[in-house]
Amino acid sequence: MKNRRGFLKQAGLGLSVAFLSPYLFSCQDDKSRSSPFHNLGLQLYSIRDLLNEDPIKTISTVAKIGYKHVETFGVDDVAGTYWKLPIAELKKVLDDNNLKTHSGHYDLSKYLNKNLTEHENIEKYIEIAHQLGQSYIVAPITPMDDLNNLKTEDYQYAAEQLNKFGEMAKKAGIKVGYHNHFWEFRRFANGTRGLDILIAFTEPDLVDFELDLFWTEKAGLNPQSYFDKYPGRFPMWHIKDMDKQHINSVIGEGYDDADFEDIMKEIKYTEVGTGAIDFIRIADYADKSGLKYAFVEQDDIYMPNKFESIKKSYDYVKKHLTK
Repeated sequence: MKNRRGFLKQAGLGLSVAFLSPYLFSCQDDKSRSSPFHNLGLQLYSIRDLLNEDPIKTISTVAKIGYKHVETFGVDDVAGTYWKLPIAELKKVLDDNNLKTHSGHYDLSKYLNKNLTEHENIEKYIEIAHQLGQSYIVAPITPMDDLNNLKTEDYQYAAEQLNKFGEMAKKAGIKVGYHNHFWEFRRFANGTRGLDILIAFTEPDLVDFELDLFWTEKAGLNPQSYFDKYPGRFPMWHIKDMDKQHINSVIGEGYDDADFEDIMKEIKYTEVGTGAIDFIRIADYADKSGLKYAFVEQDDIYMPNKFESIKKSYDYVKKHLTK
């Protein structure tokens, strides 16, 4: 499993029906608000197949639904493109649709791997993020070549690398972030968890964290415990919901040494507000976490119309989490 894009199933659906849907033109909120939930973002990975088909119309539709900013993923740093769009053209498309991008996911799996000396071009990442006006370069995943044998020293090394990258990015006014999945919550013999090691060994002025609420709960924990333990370290959230028939934790005995594909059979997502996660309760901790940017994300969408799915999540957040 080489990267995040590789371990989640791809689904391909046409755009034509979606673009004709009348709901797209009646969902703008004209009120000027400042909270992260009012100014809601979308992690574009949620609609990756649509972006590959037609990135310009897809981004335009995201804006029509009401999203105020997007989180990027999957840059081709050699070609300087996203979904075959040159960086400058992507920036223009975002500007034309009054969308900002505060954060992007950039593959750092080689850079964070203590067994490799060949790394991604992090200088190029800084340049791209600067072109797009992003404040954060986020590492979306740990090295995935041997997840079941990650050790404390692997997380310590990753933390050191994040600090070094943070020092470089700081010169460009950009901060480095880290996004979790479930395996960072596995316990080591001394009771510590990988995510706690990353937080403890990174400098707060250089590295922030993007807490994925779904993966935290799927590990059998509640996000509030991390906001209490590390106030101010989580300025970004991924708001992602859990299917009510798939609520069992995937860490601990029987899972920590299981095959990744077997674990993924226990994973199913759903639109925000229709699943098992109590986002209203979690939202009370926004200030304590230091929340700046909230992103809807759904790794796999099962509805035929993916725009209808991301609108359903958007509507829930706007109705129930804004104050």
